Amino acid sequence: MANFVYIATSLDGMIAGDEGDLKWLDEVPNPDGSDFGFAEFMGRVDGLLMGRNTFEKVLSFGEWPYTKPVFVLSQTLTRVPDHLAGKAEIVSGALEDVFRSLHGCGIANLYVDGGKLIQSCLAEDLIDELIITRVPVLLGKGIPLFSELSGQMNFSHQSTEVVNNYLVKSRYLRMRPIEAK
Repeated sequence: MANFVYIATSLDGMIAGDEGDLKWLDEVPNPDGSDFGFAEFMGRVDGLLMGRNTFEKVLSFGEWPYTKPVFVLSQTLTRVPDHLAGKAEIVSGALEDVFRSLHGCGIANLYVDGGKLIQSCLAEDLIDELIITRVPVLLGKGIPLFSELSGQMNFSHQSTEVVNNYLVKSRYLRMRPIEAK
């Protein structure tokens, strides 16, 4: 069982501009219509856990982009739009309980998406792998990927690739301290 983050950031570490603006991602040159490895990544996961803000942003895209089950962590939403019945569902509760429940229902490999949710999961040491694609733009302000943590977290660099001669995608695995017996 593993929990993954797959996300793009600006050079200054933002995942979105002010008010959640993602227009800067549309400016990435993509003459071949590549998904930059996203489909391959999605082949590794069984489902997605996303925060409410991310869910609402995805709804604004019009077409639902996911074929895997989506779980929306929200304390305020009570239902998903009718057209997403069977594709998405609302979950709530403490993060560790939500992860335990999803893993217990056969969602072994979980893609975690959404700025606040990722930050909360990192704060509770629930992320096993980070795949971060850096876009060569400085946004100056916006929504940062990372926030304060109570302590240092170590990751092991696994790989880095230049994609489309424009993006830099790096993969990191969480290195947890070995507990003394």
